[in-house]
Amino acid sequence: MALRHYTLDFKLSTAVDSATTVPHLLSIFHEQEMTETVHETNGHGYLGTFVGKNGRLAILRVHSHGLVTVDLQCYEGDNIAQLDNLLNALETKLKMILNGNITRIKRLPALVRGAEVDRYWPATDDRLLEYDMDQLVYEEDSPYQNIKILHSQQYGNVLILDDDINLAESDLTYTQAIMGNGRESYAGKEVLILGGGDGGILFEMVKQKPKMITMLDIDQKVIDACKKYMRRTCGNILDSLEGDCYQILVEDCVPVLRKYVQEGKTFDYVINDLTAIPISTEPEEDSTWEFLRLILDLSIKVLHPSGKYFTQGNAQTMTEALRLYEEQLKKLSCPVGFSKEVVCVPSYLEQWVFYSVWKK
Repeated sequence: MALRHYTLDFKLSTAVDSATTVPHLLSIFHEQEMTETVHETNGHGYLGTFVGKNGRLAILRVHSHGLVTVDLQCYEGDNIAQLDNLLNALETKLKMILNGNITRIKRLPALVRGAEVDRYWPATDDRLLEYDMDQLVYEEDSPYQNIKILHSQQYGNVLILDDDINLAESDLTYTQAIMGNGRESYAGKEVLILGGGDGGILFEMVKQKPKMITMLDIDQKVIDACKKYMRRTCGNILDSLEGDCYQILVEDCVPVLRKYVQEGKTFDYVINDLTAIPISTEPEEDSTWEFLRLILDLSIKVLHPSGKYFTQGNAQTMTEALRLYEEQLKKLSCPVGFSKEVVCVPSYLEQWVFYSVWKK
């Protein structure tokens, strides 16, 4: 059973004396049959915990620097009306006691902790994002990663790899952006997709009748899961590993790319959908940066002289990581030019940067 955590904050213009504040609130807790325990704070205000017979826990904190906070924890099956009454009574009383000293009151919706379906996922810059996930559709560990598909009322099914949101059925803008947002014609072209196990890029690209698409993805379990549970993204394209104008190779892309380089094989377009740019700012020490440089260098080597390389970058807020990636572009075996585009991807809840790279 999940825990619900409610918060109520009063930001004050000046600090208050707990001795004149706390006594007025005690009757509210007592009415809820909650027992007070006062904790030593070494002169840093008041800290009291209140425990009820039904397992409710309230924490009242009068901070010495001008902040009063109330935290209330209870199990999900507890009486919500009673909890609202308790919080409403505390808010009303505090407004009365602190009248004229309040600069801001903030009461947040309950944080649900320990639920069967996790609704909280971090943004790239570590902001906490809450989703409307309501069902675990699929979960399995492959030899390479943990695979989850959760259902969202807004975004449809959402593919999550190693606890990182990859793509939702709502995210056609991601697929369009990594394909050049309609500025490229793939008709009659040779295309290489690195990753892309959700099938979104392949599904959209086949519509343009390219000469041949080769898709390299290492994880058959991702393909199988998306084939079954992400059909708004991939349609029926993953039902077969090959079609009239495409082939899916379930292989590590690095040895295949090296083989293509040795054979002199080239592609009109290379689309890298393997991983985002690392947020680490130590590119010489981070193994993900090393992998990214390897893939980038091999991809440029198999790119036709007039071709283009497309990849996702990272969140727009990751300015230093994006700058470091652009520095890597200057260190390739041949000079390249690049452009970037910022796109809103619905399920990411943040602006995302995509790159186009070409040989000069």
